[in-house]
Amino acid sequence: MTSNNKTAIVTGAGTGVGKAAALALLKDGYNVVLAGRRQEPLEEVIAASGAGARALAVPTDVAQPESVKALFEATVKAYGRVDVLFNNAGVNAPGIPLEDLTIEQWRNVVDVNLSGMFYCIQQAFRVMKAQTPRGGRIINNGSISAHAPRPNSIAYTATKHGVMGLTKTASLDGRKYDIAVGQIDIGNAATEMAARMAKGVMQANGEVAIEPLMDVNIVGQSVLYMANLPLEANVMFHTVMATKMPFAGRG
Repeated sequence: MTSNNKTAIVTGAGTGVGKAAALALLKDGYNVVLAGRRQEPLEEVIAASGAGARALAVPTDVAQPESVKALFEATVKAYGRVDVLFNNAGVNAPGIPLEDLTIEQWRNVVDVNLSGMFYCIQQAFRVMKAQTPRGGRIINNGSISAHAPRPNSIAYTATKHGVMGLTKTASLDGRKYDIAVGQIDIGNAATEMAARMAKGVMQANGEVAIEPLMDVNIVGQSVLYMANLPLEANVMFHTVMATKMPFAGRG
């Protein structure tokens, strides 16, 4: 365990990738503020970590700017600063033809995956540039979908391409504040969101195939690696995926 006493915020921390990342950061000695829409899963992760006062649950809806502002205010009040933001919260829409997607379904994905991620980046910048020592690190959760779409995934894929734009621009704009911004693109981690892969998902050629999955804790270790880099170094794009998933190549 490190003794750096750094503080990290993890959004979408109650389940899946966010949970794995929060647990990895807590095990490494970070103070971690766990954000998510529901209090109970956040508290369950904290209890499982055994981290005590180094963990704090803050119910947050990243689609609401005031909720995001309150998250950062609660973090600074509790721990004094923000060293790392794992900008992870995300949702998907039903896997249906794009012409059948409702406007509400589209907006929900955009509000959380794109606008919510921006609100978190903006608040992180405001805190990180003003604190002493100055700076920090932001890790955005992209996706394999930031590079290649699946069938019937237009809202999710479009927002994840947008996340790449957020990452590149925030990385540029963060230089003058000693803020390092990078992105982790994850393929087929074994989470509730990806559970359907083990049952079979539609491929580009219209066939349904079972896809390999990897342990979600591998992703937690990847986030920890990026978080622990000195601010003079940055991993702008980190892809971690099940080795045999259909990404490289045609299919």
